[in-house]
Amino acid sequence: MSAPLLHPFSTPLSPPFSLSRRRCLQGLASVGIALHAPGVWAAKPARMISLSGALTEVVYLLSAQDQLVATDTTSLYPEAALRTPKVGYMRQLAAEGVLSLRPDVVIGTQEAGPAVVLDQIRQAGVRVALLPVTHDWGEVMAKVTMVGRETGREAQAAQLAQRLDGEWAGVQAQVAKAARKPRALFILSHGGAPQVAGRATAADALIRYAGGVNAIGQFQGYRALTAEAMASAAPDVIINSTQGIEALGGEAAFWTRPELALTPAFARKALVTLDASHLLGFGPRMPSAVKTVHERMQAFVA
Repeated sequence: MSAPLLHPFSTPLSPPFSLSRRRCLQGLASVGIALHAPGVWAAKPARMISLSGALTEVVYLLSAQDQLVATDTTSLYPEAALRTPKVGYMRQLAAEGVLSLRPDVVIGTQEAGPAVVLDQIRQAGVRVALLPVTHDWGEVMAKVTMVGRETGREAQAAQLAQRLDGEWAGVQAQVAKAARKPRALFILSHGGAPQVAGRATAADALIRYAGGVNAIGQFQGYRALTAEAMASAAPDVIINSTQGIEALGGEAAFWTRPELALTPAFARKALVTLDASHLLGFGPRMPSAVKTVHERMQAFVA
C-alpha cells in the first residue's frame, strides 16, 4: 500500500513522512505565513503604505514601522518618516507608484485619491482601508484602532488609546476653565492665494476645541482672504501653520499685509503657529496641539 500524500501544513509526522524544518518554513514563507513559536502559526506582517501623516505617527508609536514600505508626503513626523519612500501627495496618487512597492494594504482617510486610482489599486489585489474624516476626537481614536488592527498590534493600540484619552480629558478640562473665548481666524497659505477657514473644516474644529470662536462663521470650507472679510471677522488672534507663514515670506512679511491692519489681532501681533501636521493632523498629537493653541490664544487676550 502506497504512503499517503502529505499536505505541507499538516501536523508533523514521524519519519519517513515528515518534511524537513527548512522545507516547511520555505513553504510557509511562500504563502505569507510565519512561525512565531512552537506550534503557533501567524500571518506574515503586512507590507503597508500609509496615506496619512496621522496614521503614520500611530504606526511609529506602535513600533510597527518595519511594516511601512512607503508613506505619502504629509507623513513628516516623526523624523524617521521623512526617510521613507514617498508615493506623492495623498490626493494626487498614481497607481503605478503605489503598486511598484508591492504593498499588501494601503491605509488612509477618505481624503485620499483620486478614486479611480484607488480602484486600480484594489483591482490589483491590494486591500485599501480608508477612514472617514470627522474632525473630532473620535477620528483620532479610529486611527489608533485601524493601525492596531492592520499591524496586528491591537493590545498595544488599546493601551495607546487609553493614554491618549487621558491626555485629551486633561486638555479639555483645562480649556473649560478659561473665562474668555477669543475670536480666532485661520489662514491657509501653503500655496497660491491665502484663504480663510469657515465652518466644517479641520481648522474650525481646532479653534472650537481650543476654546475659541471661529471668526468666519458665514460659510463652509475655504474662501479667498479679502480686506472686507478680515475687517468684518475682527479676529483677536490669527492662526496659521509654520509652513504657511514661511510661504508668505516669514512673520515680519506676514504682518505687512494691508488687510491685517484692519483686525484687532494686528495691534498685538497675535499670531499662533504650529507645524501643519501637528496643528491639523487630527492624530495622536492632537491633545498637545489643542493645549498649545489654547494657551497661546489666552495669552494674547489676557
